[in-house]
Amino acid sequence: MGDVVQFKRPKVSLLHKGNTLCRSGFHKWEVINEKQFDVKQGKLVTVYRCKRCAKIKSEAL
Repeated sequence: MGDVVQFKRPKVSLLHKGNTLCRSGFHKWEVINEKQFDVKQGKLVTVYRCKRCAKIKSEAL
């Protein structure tokens, strides 16, 4: 017979770890593409991604 695997529900604190800060507006932004040129706007654009929730924002310079 095979090994018996226990199925446990993950703790609520582990499911929402780090997301409570993002829901309050305190994201942890990191740069993905720095100074990428956007043809439609005609400007340099920096793309950011949050480390915790993977939300993406862009900022035109």
